Amino acid sequence: MSRQRDCLYAKALNEIVDFRFDASVARVFADMINRSVPGYAEVVRMTGQIADEHAQPGTRCYDLGCSLGASTLSMLHAIGERDVRIVAVDNSADMLERCKHHVGAGNSRVTVDLVCADINDIVIEQASVVVMNYTLQFVPVERRLPLLRRIHAGMVPGGVLILSEKVIFEDARENAWHEVMHHRFKRVNGYSELEISQKRTALENVLMPETEKTHVTRLREAGFDHVLRWHQCLNFMSLMAHR
Repeated sequence: MSRQRDCLYAKALNEIVDFRFDASVARVFADMINRSVPGYAEVVRMTGQIADEHAQPGTRCYDLGCSLGASTLSMLHAIGERDVRIVAVDNSADMLERCKHHVGAGNSRVTVDLVCADINDIVIEQASVVVMNYTLQFVPVERRLPLLRRIHAGMVPGGVLILSEKVIFEDARENAWHEVMHHRFKRVNGYSELEISQKRTALENVLMPETEKTHVTRLREAGFDHVLRWHQCLNFMSLMAHR
């Protein structure tokens, strides 16, 4: 995917509004997420490998909160010619329009359905793989368990849920260290102190991180019988939950 430089918060803003996945964010999102989320490229690459291992013929693979389609493309390339259908869902029409272009350039025979909708309104059916990479953290906390229960109910036996999230830590010193290092990560990637501060303000009422323990407990309550952590880079973690 081509990257346009993210300069959305480079100038001092008179008013910082809550972060939205609108046209301005869609234009720079590929650059934004790679410069903001440590380990992002590896998580996307491994999402395809996990899908290749677990996608079952005659089933569907869902990418919930697909944004520009990075995880969708990773699954497309890894799955090959298998008899599966990929359903990529996002509630941002601006994101999905760019996703359509990227997926269309993938030249795969696997069918991809692009759906502009709230993931809370999607019916999950015959799913062997469900991906939520950095999506659940934007869902209101009270809606997270009902969503995971619906995902579990729509999965076939042997199916897996890939869940990647920004996390917080129960130990205050550990949490503080990760925050410092994440801040450093963004500075090293070219973001100024002003950009980091303004972006944090825009996200504080929108992105609600939780602890790994909270995620695991909720996943088990939703019906998943085995949850494992397969990736972590600083305060960003990826879990896999088995149906």
